[in-house]
Amino acid sequence: MLRIGIIGAGNIAGAHVEAYRRFPEECEIVALFDVVGEKAARRRDELGLAQAVAYDDLDRMLAEAGLDLVSIASPPSSHADLAIRALSAGVDVLVEKPMAPSLQECDAMIAAAEANGRILSVVAQNRFRDDMATLKEVLDSGLAGPVSHVQVSSAWWRGLPYYDLWWRGTWESEGGGCTLNHAIHHLDLTLWMLGSPKAVTAVLTNAAHENAEVEDLSVAILQYDRALAEITSSVVHHGEEQAIVVQARDARVSQPWKVTASTSSPNGFPEPGGDPELEARIEAQAEAHVALAHQGHAGQIGDVLAAVRDRRAPAIDGRAGRAAVELVTAIYESGIEGRTVALPLTPSDPYYRSGTLVSRAPRFYAKTASAGELPGEIIVGGSAEPRTA
Repeated sequence: MLRIGIIGAGNIAGAHVEAYRRFPEECEIVALFDVVGEKAARRRDELGLAQAVAYDDLDRMLAEAGLDLVSIASPPSSHADLAIRALSAGVDVLVEKPMAPSLQECDAMIAAAEANGRILSVVAQNRFRDDMATLKEVLDSGLAGPVSHVQVSSAWWRGLPYYDLWWRGTWESEGGGCTLNHAIHHLDLTLWMLGSPKAVTAVLTNAAHENAEVEDLSVAILQYDRALAEITSSVVHHGEEQAIVVQARDARVSQPWKVTASTSSPNGFPEPGGDPELEARIEAQAEAHVALAHQGHAGQIGDVLAAVRDRRAPAIDGRAGRAAVELVTAIYESGIEGRTVALPLTPSDPYYRSGTLVSRAPRFYAKTASAGELPGEIIVGGSAEPRTA
């Protein structure tokens, strides 16, 4: 039975607790840490973790709780320090997205995992969704042909009070706005399906949140060898209609699920009716997807538990988490400096280092509130989930 600790008693901790509960024969949550001790105890009781010990001293928890694995569910600016302390204490780590605000911190986390022979996984729970797994399997099959153009809409909506929470809405504590903290899910999926781009061009703005320093909208163009991808990152989109639309040489496939295959008439215009045979083959490939046993956080936590037990690499390791942060960093660098940014980023790039983003990023507005907590539960995922095939 693996012994689990939760670091951070905010709302996202509940998603981790619920996911661990899907595996009662494999693990038990024995400890919960928060810098505010009474919050740790209160959340322990709210989450029904009667047997868990609440801590306000992380080093004490790591020393005496006999942990195999911790979930880090704290604000992004704290991820690197907390992860390195846990890894150095001989405990495996699953850290919430984003991995860390800077590539320098990501590399320090990876180095700590390697130096201590520990497992480091970064939350990217949307890879553990049947609809996204189906889309990737179709693309990997090659039936649609080489990719030409991808439109990714990471469309979320958040009201003004969202940024009243003390750690949100500043470059220093949140690490960024919607690009880092919301669209990182879709950016990770883009990297998973297409690989890393060669260069990024982006623009940033704050269109609707006058109580936050950070961007609430960005648009980025990713350049591949022959393809382009458009990424819209937003917390200003009513309805949260999220989508990934892939235009390939022979067909269009997307989530929400849709298949269209055009064929050419002699003059180059599309033939009426398209290519129903290819569409049928793609539909058959999608229907062949084997449903995942667990989805979302539960799917990833199931994989991490197996990795800890079998001492193997997790499906999403520290380098995968780093790749998403690298793409976010390139988007920020391009938007702030007003130029195209080539990938990969190297340690000589100023934006690789901790502190550069904080010193160079625009303050769109001044943060006007700093609440310790906000009422209500968070919603993990968009309000309109894409359909499976």
